[in-house]
Amino acid sequence: MQTSRRTMITGLAAITLAPTLSRFAFAQAPTGPFRLDPLPYANDALAPHIDAKTMELHHDRHHAAYVGNLNTALKDHGELAKEPLQSILAKIQQVPEAVRTAIRNNGGGHANHTMFWQIMGPGGGKPAGELAQAIDRDLGGLEKMQNDFNAAGGRVFGSGWVFVTVAKDGKLALESKPNQDTPLMDSKHVLFGNDVWEHAYYLTYQNRRPDYLKAWWNVVNWNKVGERYAAAKAGKLEI
Repeated sequence: MQTSRRTMITGLAAITLAPTLSRFAFAQAPTGPFRLDPLPYANDALAPHIDAKTMELHHDRHHAAYVGNLNTALKDHGELAKEPLQSILAKIQQVPEAVRTAIRNNGGGHANHTMFWQIMGPGGGKPAGELAQAIDRDLGGLEKMQNDFNAAGGRVFGSGWVFVTVAKDGKLALESKPNQDTPLMDSKHVLFGNDVWEHAYYLTYQNRRPDYLKAWWNVVNWNKVGERYAAAKAGKLEI
């Protein structure tokens, strides 16, 4: 009886601790040149537009998996692993064929998500200054850009991303990519983008991707996007 009781208590303790240990494990990137940074805000900071559970799973599991898989793919390619991620992605066709697909998928996933967490935040707002002027000049104004962006995101078949890219002269353009591909692979700079993989929205929006795309604008951190725009014009924007 004593042994059974001890076993039962041990089992209950394991069940109680499992979520905490599991979350910690998924939040840590395995050893390697690339690391998973913590979110710059709480999991529930973007609610109700993006729920806390989605943020936890998206960052701590999906993004962490991309980082871990990227480090694994690079472990026998020391010289390549020393390069910045944007440099690796810009020459993806020259990456050894044996690891090219793994690096394309997981390196792209790491770059896309790193950008994604940075350009979101609570509070909303609107673009201002040179960024607002560029949106008016190149994309027909904020409302037209949002409508075109949402339409492009809705047209992505299966999983992928929709981006606004920025050239060194500050010119903006809209494009979408499948899977975890990124404009970085075409030596372009990403100003901002939205993830239209189902794991980014399914818990709240189910199959209603257009509703997610529309709601997502409420969590765009336009101050951060403005900083990225200025960095791009100065030749200092990386991921």
